[in-house]
Order: sequence, then C-alpha cells, then structure tokens
Amino acid sequence: MSDALINGLAGAGGGIIAQLITYPLQTVNTRQQTERDPKKEKRKHGTVEQIFQVVKQEGWGRLYCGLAPSIIGTAASQMNKAELTAYERKKKGFGDGSVGMLSSLMVAALSGCVNVLLTNPIWVVVTRMQTHTKKSQPNVTHSPSPEELILAAVEPPPFGTTHAIQEVYDEAGFLGFWKGVFPTLIMVSNPSIQFMLYETFLKKLKKRRVSSSKGASDITALEIFLLGALAKLGATVVTYPVLVVKARLQAKQVTNGDKRHQYKGTLDAILKMIRYEGFYGCYKGMGTKIVQSVLAAAVLFMVKEELVKGSRWLLTTKGTADSVKLKPR
Repeated sequence: MSDALINGLAGAGGGIIAQLITYPLQTVNTRQQTERDPKKEKRKHGTVEQIFQVVKQEGWGRLYCGLAPSIIGTAASQMNKAELTAYERKKKGFGDGSVGMLSSLMVAALSGCVNVLLTNPIWVVVTRMQTHTKKSQPNVTHSPSPEELILAAVEPPPFGTTHAIQEVYDEAGFLGFWKGVFPTLIMVSNPSIQFMLYETFLKKLKKRRVSSSKGASDITALEIFLLGALAKLGATVVTYPVLVVKARLQAKQVTNGDKRHQYKGTLDAILKMIRYEGFYGCYKGMGTKIVQSVLAAAVLFMVKEELVKGSRWLLTTKGTADSVKLKPR
C-alpha cells in the first residue's frame, strides 16, 4: 500500500471520527446561521442551552439528523489531493513529501473546486435536514373536536434524506441541489488556509525540536491536536461570513411573507443580511462554529497522524516478517 493511499484513507477516517464527535454542534450552528426570526433573536441562548432545547423539544435524534449523508460528504472531501501530489513529487525526487505553501493553496483549491461541484448536493440535503424543526402544536383555547384530537395524536413521519431530496427538487428542480455553490467555491479557501497554516506551524515546530538539545523531531499527538486547532481557528475567522451566506441559500427558502429573507442569489443574500441585520448577521453562531470546527480539525489531524503511523508500523512489521520467511536457510 502506497503512502499516498495511506494518507488518503487516514484523512477520511479522521474526518469521519471528527464528524461523529462534533455533529450536534454542527446542527445547532446551522440553525444559528439560518435563524431570521426577530422574536427568537431577542431570546439568545448559549450553545449548550440550545442543544438541550433541541433534545427537550425534538429528541436526541434531531441533533444527528443528516449524519449519514454528511459522513459521505466528509469522507469524499477528506481524500485530499494535496497529499497524493506531495508523495508523487517525492517519488520523482522533488521535495520532502510535504506540500509547499504555494503548492498547498493551488492544489487544494483546484481539487476543492472539483470536490464542491460533485458533493454540493449532499451538503444541500444535510443543511435541509439540520434546519428542519418539528412543528409544535398550536395552543388551543376551545374544546378540541374529534378531528383535531386525531390530528394531534398523529406523530408526523421523521424528516429523512428522501424527504429532504424531494423538498429541494419540488422547490427548485434539479438545479436546486447546487444552491449555494458559489459561496461554497469561495469556501474552498478555508481548507487551503487551514492546511497552509498547519504545515507552517508543523515545520517550525519540527525545526525548533531538531535544533533543541535533545535533537528529536518527533511530534506528539497532543501537539498535532493543538496545531490543527490553531490552524482551523485562523481559517474559520477569515471565511465565516461566506459560510453563513451558504447556509442561508441552502436552507428552505421563504416563499411568502417577509421579502427581506427571500434570497435570489449570493450577492442578494449578502446585501440583505448587511442591510437588515448588520455585520452581526454575517457572524451569527460564530462562537459555536469555532468550537465545532477547531475541535473537528484537531481530532482529524490527531487521528489521521495516528492512523498513518499505525498503518506504516503494520506494513513495516509485515514486510519484515515476510522477508524472514523468504530468507533461505
């Protein structure tokens, strides 16, 4: 098994584990980004309180709604082309197997654009599932009729993947699955910045470790965790407003009522958000996103490094054992 394949599979595995751990934060964050009800805006709640509210009003399952398609999208996204390119360059005698700063931006951007075009329908469905809320029963002041009692007793079917797909198609047809693709393409810069920062921090740490009295360059899992968190923090702060616009476009659109919340496209959404909500609207839920994305990135890098080390150790051990068996007596 090649180093490129090991890195690709380890990245996908790390991404999936990070997704499982941080998914409830993603769900709450998406709801924060797409919240446009002034009455709810006045009643601000912390992230933990919002999680408990979802559990109380809609059940634990709502925190993980859309997890299955999200895992598929994450696995596809984490098969990073930059790793493949780096190891191909190493085989040809160029570089040390790590992607340079400029190369990282270019390669990740190009592969990211292709990835966005292919996986955008998945994230549209995920956003619809995360923002779908269970409709509460209206307060009834009169004695309910038999028909009302029957309707109140009937539990609506769970909003699954097929329901989300049907909703998107009914709303905007086949092209509806590519809603928010333009801001998503801009968001390609997020992982590029993240990996650039991570690589820069990692190289500096290795150089400092080598120049120390011990002369060891080994990086611990905790250090990888902290470097991944710091890199993701920087990338998130820079690109967060674009993420809010993407969520607004991919969520269920307002077809009647307040036209301030009816978005015709990316530019229209940006202008209306700034005009009616101020710059605060561009950073709704940023605290939750920072916690979620930093934790996810840190777990991803830590798990990936450990998986790569474990895979190489297993392959080395297996190779040594095979060579011993084949050695003539």
